[in-house]
Amino acid sequence: MMSTADTVAFDVVDGIAWVRFNRPEKRNCMSPTLNRRMMEVLDELEFREDVGVLVLSGEGTAWSAGMDLKEYFRETEAKGLGATRQAQRESYGWWRRLRWYQKPTIAMVNGWCFGGGYGPLYSCDLAIAAEEAKFGLSEINWGILPGGGATKVVVDLIPMRDAMYHAMTGEAIDGKKAAEWRLVNEAVPLAQLKDRVTEIAKVLLEKNPVALKATKDAVRRVKEMTYDNAEDFLVRAQEAANSFDNNGRKEGIRQFIDEKSYKPGLGAYKRG
Repeated sequence: MMSTADTVAFDVVDGIAWVRFNRPEKRNCMSPTLNRRMMEVLDELEFREDVGVLVLSGEGTAWSAGMDLKEYFRETEAKGLGATRQAQRESYGWWRRLRWYQKPTIAMVNGWCFGGGYGPLYSCDLAIAAEEAKFGLSEINWGILPGGGATKVVVDLIPMRDAMYHAMTGEAIDGKKAAEWRLVNEAVPLAQLKDRVTEIAKVLLEKNPVALKATKDAVRRVKEMTYDNAEDFLVRAQEAANSFDNNGRKEGIRQFIDEKSYKPGLGAYKRG
């Protein structure tokens, strides 16, 4: 199935939802229209049984060059504070939704990723970039600070000295440097990007989906907890996951102990 409604395109193939920013002529800048449409697409895909992993990428030569300076900033601000706040809710809203999405998510950064693009980049669970991709916080170059969470993103993901340099100079880095700084998991040549992302997605598709959701939420939640709080939270999270899918856990243990058909350290148990 293919949908190319205006600003967002997506198709679902073999359990993977390939979602794409679809404003290639604007380097996939995020406008209020795109932000509203992206929330609709996330709604449509989140609980579909034929979707196990969501990949977010961009049409053309860019991933997303950030917020649309004309539509998101100038035109919205001209309508007053209420319109500005609404545009912020719509953009930050779908990024927040993506951070806690039901399915595992991968950012496939095929090209430019600037400014506001760091919001959805951080929201995805994993990020794989093309070596040729360009990353940058260009806000300083047009007179604002990296807002919309972008400053928090770089401070969370990369060392402070690198974060300070990145934000203060506005200089772009390539995918290799982004991987070195840990903005992304890894970088590969653009020609190999989709194959590598597909390979990772297939690994995730083999896992227990209830356990995957609990795991991705746990990693984000415990980051800011004390050890004792995290220990208690993880016990409760496992108990909650068991209540949703206790048979899954038992089946994995059964295959390991009784059938000896797999080894947990080397791969997932067979579901279904």
